[in-house]
Amino acid sequence: SGALSDRRFPDFPSLLDPGDVLVLNTTRVRHARLIGVRPSGAPAEVLLIHPGTNGTWIAIGRPGSAMQPGKRISLSADISVETTEVFENGQRAVRFIGADAEVVIQRFGRLPLPPYIDRVADAQDESGYQTVYAERESSVAAPTAGLHFTAELIREIESREIRIARIELEVGPGTFKPVETENIAEHPMHPERYHIPESAVTLIKETKQRGGRVWAVGTTVVRALESAARTGTLRAGSDETGLMITPGFQFRVIDRLLTNFHLPRSTLLMLVSALAGHDLMQKAYRHAVEQRYRFYSYGDAMAIL
Repeated sequence: SGALSDRRFPDFPSLLDPGDVLVLNTTRVRHARLIGVRPSGAPAEVLLIHPGTNGTWIAIGRPGSAMQPGKRISLSADISVETTEVFENGQRAVRFIGADAEVVIQRFGRLPLPPYIDRVADAQDESGYQTVYAERESSVAAPTAGLHFTAELIREIESREIRIARIELEVGPGTFKPVETENIAEHPMHPERYHIPESAVTLIKETKQRGGRVWAVGTTVVRALESAARTGTLRAGSDETGLMITPGFQFRVIDRLLTNFHLPRSTLLMLVSALAGHDLMQKAYRHAVEQRYRFYSYGDAMAIL
């Protein structure tokens, strides 16, 4: 209808109807930020994205000059990270010297916060930047729409005969990359891996058949589900997606969306505009600014009906 309504997040379950399904991204943020020094003694940073091949990891870092093939960044006197390959998209393959990846992450890994939060993660972030339903460590950023939920709220939703489906999309650093091209089709989308279990597909299909609605908690859920349904039928399994959703996109799976307020010139803002319309999103964002809503990862949320 284009109408706007201000609510508190504990009101969220009242927006769902019995028979709806709520789809959650259960990824947990990995302690993927490694801070070390170059041979010169200057600082350097590595962000681990996901395991590669032959014992390597895919990563990015800064400065880029410190991550050229053969160069090492020291994490301690006997443990370092060596770049073995540089890819066209700017990502690197790295290997660990002196310890395996699990030991390195456990000893030196820090929780990576969004680039616009200019500080290191503290004890409060350790719980605040993970969803209460997070499972496997696999992402470099949180699926932030889920940060609003408490365990009690999840139980309340389930008590209302609303079913919950769990999927996983590994959030990569590309989620923060602004759109810098005039032609949005030329924006490079970094692929992200996802897994949709058969149980989630069954729940979603049963919900559709009964006339219920599919709620996506976050844009990561949207991208995973819509990527898995590009052939016309939602399919279970694991794959990678580089899907960019822009106005004009035909949604096949999701009906409603819970999402935070996103950065300007971002693919996430284009996604919500594709679902709700550009003019309505502009109206909603103006309202949010006027009402002093908080934006971005630790901010407030909107429900698009």
